Amino acid sequence: MNEHQNRRSFLRMAGLAAGTSLLSPSVFGQPKMPKGEVIVGHGAYRFRVVPGWGLLDAGKNPVNDCHEMVEDAKGRLILLTNETKNNVLIYDKSGKLLEAWGTSYPGAHGLTLANEGGEQFLFIADNARRQVIKTDLKGREIMKLEYPKETGVYDHPGQFTPTETAINPANGDIYVADGYGANYITRYDAKGKYISHFGGRGESLTENFDCCHGVLVDTRNKTNPTLLVTDRRRNALKRFTLDGKYLSTIALPGTYICRPVLHGDLIYGAAYRSTNDQYPDSGYIQILDKADKVVSTPGGSEPVYTNGKLQEQRKQDPDKTFMHPHDVCVDSDGNVYVPQWNSKKTYPVKLERI
Repeated sequence: MNEHQNRRSFLRMAGLAAGTSLLSPSVFGQPKMPKGEVIVGHGAYRFRVVPGWGLLDAGKNPVNDCHEMVEDAKGRLILLTNETKNNVLIYDKSGKLLEAWGTSYPGAHGLTLANEGGEQFLFIADNARRQVIKTDLKGREIMKLEYPKETGVYDHPGQFTPTETAINPANGDIYVADGYGANYITRYDAKGKYISHFGGRGESLTENFDCCHGVLVDTRNKTNPTLLVTDRRRNALKRFTLDGKYLSTIALPGTYICRPVLHGDLIYGAAYRSTNDQYPDSGYIQILDKADKVVSTPGGSEPVYTNGKLQEQRKQDPDKTFMHPHDVCVDSDGNVYVPQWNSKKTYPVKLERI
């Protein structure tokens, strides 16, 4: 066969191959080839995205905004959504639904797990009901915290819109963050008796907040636990004493972090906005070490420090792993679950530690 015939034969075979590849998905019913693994994160904190984790029949167990998630002592994953057909969905780690309950929490937003006398309880911050509700793990309501009129800073319940709670494991004190309301942190004892309050919306870059969306009792220093409070619109976490005295600020440029989550020596947080208009949907996770430095940003740009200051971070998620992360749950194996707000009623994303 001469060179011209060789060329014609090659082109004819190439055309047939191309035609077959174009027709095969529909003609022969072959699925598209799966994409390669999606890896997110940086340095020692990198994760593999687990496709299809936790997907349910939306006709039976729908979600609206998947706001927050915690792991109980049995290793079950408890998800809070503001879908009143089933406000609470309980999964095992494989993504199988174990239980569902709750039809009366239209503003289900904050979810905190507390240990008390060998039993575990949930604290649900409902920003539509303007209440914090304590329940057992079956959904039985035990206590309600109404708007904190004892503080003297609220004229009526409509000024109070709670977003989160934190429980001091040492004595059961309850801290309620009014992130969508007057921006105070109110402290109660374990029985719901008012103790004190601090913060409020204002101009002070230390004592005041502009959306105190989340709160955490940071117990990493066993002899001197502190409070970490989100100052979301100022792209920061603020540290306070347990009685509300300002200590320091952790600047997180570009990041609207929702709430700090403690796991071991690390602080995790989800973010869904950016101060930079070029990146309107930040959609990433931040991981901070014991020195309060960002060591990994799954779904975002690599953390860079210049002269000790974190540079502004942004969305960097070509595989579109995240839309609007609202919380981070880290299980006992170090895997991460990411519930998302305003994300087309999608179920949580699981990230497997590698």
